[in-house]
Amino acid sequence: MRGAIWFVVGAGAGVYAMVKGRRAAEAFTADGLRDRAQALGVGARIFRDELATGKAEKELELREWIESRTAGPKQIGAAGVGQQRLGLTGPENEAQQNTEGSNP
Repeated sequence: MRGAIWFVVGAGAGVYAMVKGRRAAEAFTADGLRDRAQALGVGARIFRDELATGKAEKELELREWIESRTAGPKQIGAAGVGQQRLGLTGPENEAQQNTEGSNP
């Protein structure tokens, strides 16, 4: 009985070593290295696509959050309430004071 158990254990270890050896030998052949390089390219492409998708989702989330915190979307350069037009010397609606020659 004891001899049969050791025979099965030895046969199993032999089969395991043979399968691992074949996989290792095939991994270092030209076809195996080409397959690994292609798999690396596919993995990089999937990662890039996932990163772009996550970036777009986060940008949309941030835009919605900003719009909810402000009173709606703002446009840069839009003539809105409270804006004043600036001239060459400063705001046009403020009176210029001449301080030349005045005493403190």
